[in-house]
Amino acid sequence: MRESARIYTAIELLEQCETSWAGARPLPADIILHHFFKSRRFIGSHDRGAIAELVYYIIRHRATLSWHMEHHRQQGARAMVITALLLHRRLTLADLHNFFNGEQFSPDKLSPDESSYTKALSGQPLLHPEMPDHARLNYPQWMEAELQSSQSDSWKEEVAALNEEANVDLRVNTLLTTREELIAGLKEEKYDAEPTRLSPLGVRLKTRAPIFTSAYFKRGWFEMQDEGSQLATLVAPVKPGDKVIDFCAGAGGKTLALAALMKNKGRILAWDTSAKRLDQMKPRLARAKVDNVQRHVLTSETDPFIKRHKDSADLVLIDAPCSGCGTWRRNPDLKWRFTEDDLNEVRAKQKNILESASRLVKKNGHLLYVTCSLLQSENDKAIEAFLAQQSKFRVAEPSKIWSNFSQPIMRQDSLLRLTPLQYGTDGFFAYLLKRCE
Repeated sequence: MRESARIYTAIELLEQCETSWAGARPLPADIILHHFFKSRRFIGSHDRGAIAELVYYIIRHRATLSWHMEHHRQQGARAMVITALLLHRRLTLADLHNFFNGEQFSPDKLSPDESSYTKALSGQPLLHPEMPDHARLNYPQWMEAELQSSQSDSWKEEVAALNEEANVDLRVNTLLTTREELIAGLKEEKYDAEPTRLSPLGVRLKTRAPIFTSAYFKRGWFEMQDEGSQLATLVAPVKPGDKVIDFCAGAGGKTLALAALMKNKGRILAWDTSAKRLDQMKPRLARAKVDNVQRHVLTSETDPFIKRHKDSADLVLIDAPCSGCGTWRRNPDLKWRFTEDDLNEVRAKQKNILESASRLVKKNGHLLYVTCSLLQSENDKAIEAFLAQQSKFRVAEPSKIWSNFSQPIMRQDSLLRLTPLQYGTDGFFAYLLKRCE
């Protein structure tokens, strides 16, 4: 595929993204790209990778690019691609005229206004001294106060780290193999793999590669899971034979991790309000040889079905719906499709889920609350509000929990707080509570 055709395709993809995000049910960028390429199988893997790289660069730096466009009265996906080619790839006006040539499967020729814009922007730095913080650091402006109050003096550095590309981390399935065996096998397949620093179950790829084609993935030896998510699961004080309820199980990433910690013994009830997400878990369970999980679709967080399991669980895991800002490294589009109204909605849902799920914990059992957010309103304040209303729960004793980690990390009581800046993981918050009466 010619470079002009790649640019043409990137513009088309970005137009689809912007249209979706302006609608009532915005789709994630990876879903849009998946469907786009699936319907265009003639685009080879090398070309798909090059197109996706440009599209994701633009999504990741959307606020910065938009600032330049607004100063020159430019708008739309085409202008954003032109801006990225000028400021990121450092193309010249002659380069752009070569690629924007109006031929078949190439962008239309530059208009006089676009040519003037190109001349004005050529040679300019990506980051301009007059840029406000939200444009320089690429975050939604409405979230600035939340980010600043949640991360205190280091908030700009923390947000900057969220703009970096995420690592590719794997969690070894200890039901079938060991980390050492997995790394050795991956190296035989020419994957550049190494142990993660903090998680004893993690493997990190030094370079990005199509890992799902590995024979060891097909054998169920690993699942893709960020090291931070692995650590959040390791906080869970579970053992073989326990009854565990994964209240917001989704596609089962933490469910699978819990099953391995429990050595596939006992019972895990995986619940979610989305049948589609739970269906995605089924082949993962089969591949991992996990058979102690029962899936169930809830109508809501207050489904009457929940009462059947009141006061019965050794552990209830709440992997709560949240803003997801801790995952901006791997989901940069989430910044632009998640709104302030969405934040208010998920905070209300978090409160309802905590109240409902806490009824399931038996005496001396545990409640583990997890988010992939850096915002205090979804983390510390949510737990503080819950404890103010629930006299049966207290902060759990963490002494045994931290022995699960390969290296010591900063912590307070039963609190786990991870950020890309400090630990090179996605942003995660985990708080462990114990029912004492």
